[in-house]
Amino acid sequence: MDNNNNYEWAQKSVFVEQQSGAVAKNFFANVFLWMFVALGVSSLAALFMANSPAALSYLINQPSETSRGGLSILGYVAMFAPLALVMLMSAGLSRLSYGALLGIFVLYSVLTGISLSFILLIYTSGSVVACFAGAAGIFGIMAFLGYTTNTDLTKFGSILMVGVIGLVIASVINMFLKSSGFDYIMSFFGVAIFTALTAYDVQKLKRIGAGIEANGDQVAATDAKKLAIMGALSLYLDFINIFLFLLRIFGSRK
Repeated sequence: MDNNNNYEWAQKSVFVEQQSGAVAKNFFANVFLWMFVALGVSSLAALFMANSPAALSYLINQPSETSRGGLSILGYVAMFAPLALVMLMSAGLSRLSYGALLGIFVLYSVLTGISLSFILLIYTSGSVVACFAGAAGIFGIMAFLGYTTNTDLTKFGSILMVGVIGLVIASVINMFLKSSGFDYIMSFFGVAIFTALTAYDVQKLKRIGAGIEANGDQVAATDAKKLAIMGALSLYLDFINIFLFLLRIFGSRK
C-alpha cells in the first residue's frame, strides 16, 4: 500500500470499540510526545525572541521621522510562514519523507514560537501564564473525554470544520472592521470550537492507532510515524488556538 492510500485509509472514520493494543498505544504516545516537543520548542523560541532586543530588531522596524514602524519583511515571514508550512505538510504528506516531514514540523514550531513572541510584548506575563494553564486544563480534560468516550464524535466533524472556516472568515472581515467587541465575541466561539475539536481529534487519532494495530502488515512503519507527526500537528493547533482565544478574553495588556 502506498503512502497516499495509507493517508486516505487513516482519514476514514471507523468506530473502534475494542481495547487498543501495544502498537496503538505506542502510536498515541508518539503523537503526544511530538506535540509536547513542539510546544516546548515554540515556548523557548518565544521567550528567546521576547527577551532579545537584538533579535526583535530583525522583526520590527522602529518608528522614525519617515516611518511609523511596524513589522519588517522578516516579521511578516515569521507571521505567515507557519500557515504555508502547515499547507505543505498536509499537501505533501504522501511525497515527503519522514525526515523531511519532521524537519518541517520542527521549523513550523520554531516560527510559530517567534510569531507568538509578540504576545509576550503585549500581555502581562501573569495573564499569559494563567491563560496557558487554563488552556492546558481545558485541553487535558477534553483529550481525556475524547479518548474514553464511547460516543461517536464523527458526526460533529463537519460542523466543527464549518465553525473553523467561519472563524477564519470572521477574522478577515474584522481586519477591516477593527471592532474590539466583535473580536471579543468571536473569541468565545473560538474557545468552544477548538475545545470540541480537541475531543474530536483525540478520538480520531485513537481510531487511527487501532487501525494501525489491526492492519500492521499493510501500514509501513514510516507511514505510521508520519501519521503521528500529523496527529501531533492537529493537537498542537487545537491547544495553541485555545490559548490564544483565552488570552483575547482574559489577557491583561501591559
